[in-house]
Amino acid sequence: MKINAFVEDLRTKSAAELNEELVAAKKELFNLRFQNATNQLENTSRIKEVRRNIARIQTVLSSLN
Repeated sequence: MKINAFVEDLRTKSAAELNEELVAAKKELFNLRFQNATNQLENTSRIKEVRRNIARIQTVLSSLN
């Protein structure tokens, strides 16, 4: 149910807001990968979650065009 709420929230946003959220998610993914490479990341499943959120944002963005 949590995922459906996230997607519904994305659908209510404008393209500019979605682009901002996409940039923030990509920055977070970069930081998570960096932490993982230096063995500082405790919750490795967060990488998978952020990657899927990026894909969801991109899917909603493509449906707007």
